[in-house]
Amino acid sequence: MSAISIKKLNKFYDSNHVIRDASIEIESNSFTVLVGPSGCGKSTILRMIAGLEDVDSGTISIDGNVVNSLHPKERGIAMVFQSYALYPHMTVFDNIGFG
Repeated sequence: MSAISIKKLNKFYDSNHVIRDASIEIESNSFTVLVGPSGCGKSTILRMIAGLEDVDSGTISIDGNVVNSLHPKERGIAMVFQSYALYPHMTVFDNIGFG
């Protein structure tokens, strides 16, 4: 069984079809890299896996369970953003606590 299974995943922004029928199987304890040019949908796929973007069609399964409708905190997935997402008016302790 795959740790993460993506089947026929689709994402639209208005009428722009940004992810088209993507299917990926990621095995447990494997190292996987998404490679492609800027704007091809790598971050969008990761955000959908983490639950930060809605899936328009298709399924995302984690450990055999479909997670399309699960809240991000219920998925057991974390994501580190490329850009800093810190609040400059908060202490380090408060920033960590907020996460």
